[in-house]
Amino acid sequence: MLVIDRQIQEEDRQSLNSMESMVPQLDLTINPEFLLKDSQIVVNALFPEWSEDDLVLSVCTNGITNKLVKATHKESQQVILIRTYGRGSSVLINRPQEILNIIALSEAGLCPPLYGRFNNGIVYGYVAGEVFSVKDMSDKHKSGLVAKTMAKWHNSLKDMNSKPGLFTTMWKWINSVPQTYSNSDKQKSFKASGFTLNQLREELLELQSHLEKLESPVVFCHNDLLSGNLIYDPERDTCAFIDYEYGCPNYRAFDIGNHFCEFGGFDCDWTKYPDETFQKAWLKEYLSAKGEGVVSDAKLDAIYREVLAFSLAAHFFWSLWALIQAEISDIDFDYIEYAVMRLQEYYRKKDEWLM
Repeated sequence: MLVIDRQIQEEDRQSLNSMESMVPQLDLTINPEFLLKDSQIVVNALFPEWSEDDLVLSVCTNGITNKLVKATHKESQQVILIRTYGRGSSVLINRPQEILNIIALSEAGLCPPLYGRFNNGIVYGYVAGEVFSVKDMSDKHKSGLVAKTMAKWHNSLKDMNSKPGLFTTMWKWINSVPQTYSNSDKQKSFKASGFTLNQLREELLELQSHLEKLESPVVFCHNDLLSGNLIYDPERDTCAFIDYEYGCPNYRAFDIGNHFCEFGGFDCDWTKYPDETFQKAWLKEYLSAKGEGVVSDAKLDAIYREVLAFSLAAHFFWSLWALIQAEISDIDFDYIEYAVMRLQEYYRKKDEWLM
């Protein structure tokens, strides 16, 4: 079994280097201005037996961090994805760790293989199926499939010896938020929100102190289970997770609470956050799938409160992410507005969810 750690420890370095050496590394760089043309060059280098005339390339448009191209080989019907990293995203994402995640998860049967790397991205397998809509997340049947799949993830890669990555990541991120935005309009927007970096640092200290006392079990988490990272296979009636760049050992309640927060979508419609009845039914499915035996009311109440508390952490986590993206990303998305909406909901629910 492979050891996974958000911050790669020195003793794991040799193992990582060995695994990375098995993945082809191309000295090629994709220019986002020529995304399809350059992606074609990368595919040709990795799959020289594929004729250009037998390839269909298309741009996937729903991401807000990276740029993604889907390549279909018509003869074999094999589909691969070429992901070009977003500008400056290495500030947010440990790219060598992502490589390790994909290799380990692939070995565990939880994701497709990694085919190759290039200077600013990766090429990996495609998960066939239908991408969840935000509405699908609250569908009784499909949400049950998500619960079972998450339980499978949380039961995998068990022999890792590492600390949860949540607060290590958040402290790194909060120290990467710019003191002043280079874009004056963004600076005005952040200032108008009324939030300050000093305030957020103090709040993070308080949040960490509270959540660490809950002793939520540490498992290997996806950490980004929004609708776009959930794939439904109607033929097999199964659910799979995609995009593993934020994966790491973490508190189980963060993975679950973060997923529930994503019911509101990028529009941040918090009226769609699942109620207690829905959450407890979902959690019962999750605990049963993990093999935890009879799920008592007391156990259900305890994990429900645990998840509420870590839902707050999810709001804080992605607000910091968005405040950094506002400075570094060239994708057309109002990151400041998104960060403010997440922070506003954090403070609105804080007293209730930290009871």
